[in-house]
Amino acid sequence: MKTIRRMGTFATIVAVVASLTACEGMTTRQRDTAIGAGVGGVAGAAIGGNALSTLGGAAVGGVIGNQVGK
Repeated sequence: MKTIRRMGTFATIVAVVASLTACEGMTTRQRDTAIGAGVGGVAGAAIGGNALSTLGGAAVGGVIGNQVGK
């Protein structure tokens, strides 16, 4: 079970890093929103360990990132 959880966390981190390469053409606010959502999703997955926690973390992180970009 721990191996599956580690693989899921690793896959999430890889997906976030890969998606950040697409941030080149974005505005600063869009980039901050994407980074916030990615970091929030990883944090939600690490803390809660389920899909709902991941989605909640991504939503909160996206909102915070958007507000930082103002």
